[in-house]
Amino acid sequence: MDELMKRTHYCGTLRKEDIGKKAVVNGWVAKNRRLGALVFADIRDRSGIVQVVFDENTPDEVREKAETLRGEYCVGVSGTVRERESKNEDLPTGHIEIVADALVIYSESETPPIYIKDDDNVSGDLRLKYRYLDLRKPGMQNILSFRSKMYNVIRNFYYKNGFTEVETPVLAKPTPEGARDYLVPSRVNPGKFYALPQSPQQFKQLLMIGGTDRYVQIAKCYRDEDLRADRQPEFTQIDLEMSFVDQNDIIAVQEAFLKELFKEMKGIEIQTPLPRITWDEAMNRYGSDKPDLRFGFELKDIADAVKDCSFEVFTNAIKDGGRVMGVCFTGCSEKFSRKDIDKMTEKVKTFGAKGLVWIRKEDNEIKSSVNKFFSQEELASICDRFEAKAGDLILICSGKNTVVWAALGFLRRDIAGKLGLLDPNVYKLCWVVDFPMFEWSEEEQRYTAMHHPFTSPKKEHMKYLETGELEKIYADAYDIVINGYEAGGGSIRIHDSKLQKKIFEVLKLSDEDIRNRFGFFIDAFKYGAPPHGGLAFGLDRLCMLLLGTDDIRQVIAFPKNQNAQCVMSEAPTTVTADQLRELSVAIDIKEEQ
Repeated sequence: MDELMKRTHYCGTLRKEDIGKKAVVNGWVAKNRRLGALVFADIRDRSGIVQVVFDENTPDEVREKAETLRGEYCVGVSGTVRERESKNEDLPTGHIEIVADALVIYSESETPPIYIKDDDNVSGDLRLKYRYLDLRKPGMQNILSFRSKMYNVIRNFYYKNGFTEVETPVLAKPTPEGARDYLVPSRVNPGKFYALPQSPQQFKQLLMIGGTDRYVQIAKCYRDEDLRADRQPEFTQIDLEMSFVDQNDIIAVQEAFLKELFKEMKGIEIQTPLPRITWDEAMNRYGSDKPDLRFGFELKDIADAVKDCSFEVFTNAIKDGGRVMGVCFTGCSEKFSRKDIDKMTEKVKTFGAKGLVWIRKEDNEIKSSVNKFFSQEELASICDRFEAKAGDLILICSGKNTVVWAALGFLRRDIAGKLGLLDPNVYKLCWVVDFPMFEWSEEEQRYTAMHHPFTSPKKEHMKYLETGELEKIYADAYDIVINGYEAGGGSIRIHDSKLQKKIFEVLKLSDEDIRNRFGFFIDAFKYGAPPHGGLAFGLDRLCMLLLGTDDIRQVIAFPKNQNAQCVMSEAPTTVTADQLRELSVAIDIKEEQ
């Protein structure tokens, strides 16, 4: 085995100021080539690339060994830094090179199954299968370094603002609400299970009862839910809780954090206080509780203008208590063909919409898909509601509130993307506040907590708990939204045991349910719980937004694919019968015919 060469410099740190110095670098061969008696090798480590040359000044045995080098060999090189004759202005090290006097080959490499370069154009699953090779790419190393710096900024901010970092359990009690738990069987307690935490929610509230006052944790969390580009089954969040505070106190601290984070990570000064939008306003203006404010295209309700029209699609929706809403897309009449609109119509049908009505305003005429139901005067009146001008395209949807919001909320962002309005280097932040406390579940035929059952109703809405007007109750809940993504969310918590009991009753939880699911947690509230509230940021999502990517897997070292699988290690996988027997677990899976 060749002896280890002790590094004096990282490859990407050498500059003209180092000319004449002795240098030892370690890394991988990114590229190698021969030019007559000369051998050139680009050596790469996490900091960058440096050119090494083996020439007439290099000992013969070293140059002969250099001739055997291949891509991704792991090597150590020593030599003297000198000025390059053929400079490379694209590289920070492009003005210098190392003239080698010694070479160690630590290990050889087969031809890699993926290219080790940022623009490799390789499928996502192949990248994940060989993630250890993918991580050698400069772009991936930059992401890991960026994320590491984020950790430092996070901890520094919360430490200097009086927060105590506390680790909460990873093996916990299964939770009753929200996404599905990942369950872990207990060997020493046969037939019983732990759950991996979806969040440290109950423990951080118990820390407030325990007098910790201000808690923070960079916490691993787990949710067994369907995956999206911005969602993973295991993820990291910046979790925090504060005592003796109201919503304004929590928001003020988090805005100070975001201000520092954007300054340190992006050199951007965000203006605070951030705008606050109520949930109702967000849904009615943008069709989403995570509105993207980088562009306009706001929703308009036109139900009052069409309630007496002859188009039954509109009138029936209004009679059924639904909405007729639309969006005016400025200057888009000629940008989207009938075929394009047909494709959009098929997309909105996935949200439950039955279709789209389109109106094109031109200089001397208004064209629409409902011309036989509306006169030119009636169409002009609708256009006036949207303040439409010649060249504008109006898309209208009708139906249940949730369907109309979802369909038009999707359309405004989808079309903005097609128009190039989603600049990842522009950041628009806002708070969405005053969420509904409850939402009706058709599946369970009962009200469920929109946030979680420990969220406090707004004081002025407490009276509706007694009258049973649950749809009128809004919560002291708040989300921080960045460019159309929920970057974090939280609430003021219930600290009164009588109020908590009332909320459980509304949620149709029996005393037995409460005892089995929350027993230890509810007991703690008998002993002087302080007013408290908190928030959790999605660290992975924050990192994704700051780096301007829309794929959360890019900012996680070893992510899962869309099927929640690690294609590199082949997890999840089967286990032996002996392992199952030891855990008192039996599997009964019927094979599909």
